[in-house]
Amino acid sequence: MLKNFWYAVEFGDKVGRRPAKVTCLGQDFVLYRTRRGEVVCLSDLCVHRGGALSMGTVKGDTVACPYHGWEYEPGGACVRIPANPPGRGIPGKARVDSYPTVERYGMVWAFLGDLPEEARPPIPHIPEHGDPAFHAVHVEMEFAANYERTLENVVDSAHIPFVHGTTFGDPDRPEIPDYTITLDDWSAVADIRLSSAPPRGLWGVLARHRSRPEQVTVTNGWYLPNMVKIHIRLPFGDMILYDFNIPISQDRTLVKILGFRNFLTGRWADGNARRRIERILLQDRPVVESQRPELLPFDLSDELHLRSDALQVAYRRRRAQLIERGWWVGGDDVVTGDGPRRTATVIPSPARRDDPELARAWVHKARGGSGAPVSDDTAT
Repeated sequence: MLKNFWYAVEFGDKVGRRPAKVTCLGQDFVLYRTRRGEVVCLSDLCVHRGGALSMGTVKGDTVACPYHGWEYEPGGACVRIPANPPGRGIPGKARVDSYPTVERYGMVWAFLGDLPEEARPPIPHIPEHGDPAFHAVHVEMEFAANYERTLENVVDSAHIPFVHGTTFGDPDRPEIPDYTITLDDWSAVADIRLSSAPPRGLWGVLARHRSRPEQVTVTNGWYLPNMVKIHIRLPFGDMILYDFNIPISQDRTLVKILGFRNFLTGRWADGNARRRIERILLQDRPVVESQRPELLPFDLSDELHLRSDALQVAYRRRRAQLIERGWWVGGDDVVTGDGPRRTATVIPSPARRDDPELARAWVHKARGGSGAPVSDDTAT
């Protein structure tokens, strides 16, 4: 799993004045809105006795722990301890991690890492958001698989004729022509010519009086850390899917999709669009969940690659570079409890880098285990 990136952790319309729990990179977070409507992202773990802040309440701009009422402001500092008598101060170490948060393209993005603002990678651009020619639907589904397996599945064009042969793939014409990749530090994109089956149902009605090309051009690409974009050019319009593969843990992924279309843009057609996307995910899920090894190999030579796998190979090479840079979630980000396999991931926030004296302020606990302070390594 990669840290030091902006992760789209939730649809914006799901975050309000009630605390909401989300999980990413193996860590639990709490989201809520301030009185001005700004989204806050904090570690979902009260520093006092480990209560889940997501079970608490929002008071003004603070979130209060449901156990002893400790209140935390958006920057992570505790500003009220109800059990303290008047005049007693609040310890400087009474605080939780706070993560930079941006609301953009209908998604809530949290920066999960400790890089300063000028060193952070960009949020991928989604030009269809706000374009009146397009209408969007939201879809989500959980996979019992690693997020890199689900990500690579979406950029893998060669599986379409076989896994999706009953929806839009053409098993009689499975060839993938060679394609050229446009690559930068944070993304890789390619135009790929694919053979496809004729659309069915409501979309088939639209295509009935239009000529059907032998092949369609699909623009496919990955955007670090976990997003895939697929642009399908249909005879009657464009379908564009932004696929966010959110790593709940090493072996569980929450897939959230923004699906844009510039045809049948009325809300009455939303249900049909969602069902089509869900059907594709349901075809992918059992195949991806059965893959072995469950985690993507670190060595390129551990799996066989063809020219049709060029997008996946580009991802693995860039991933290897970022691992060398220290952006992989590793031993320094994991605390261990007393029991077997009792571990928890702790992603360092910018405040740890900004104020090394507070590096041990946040005490994290593995489920079923004892408390363990985060090592000094996370502050460097």
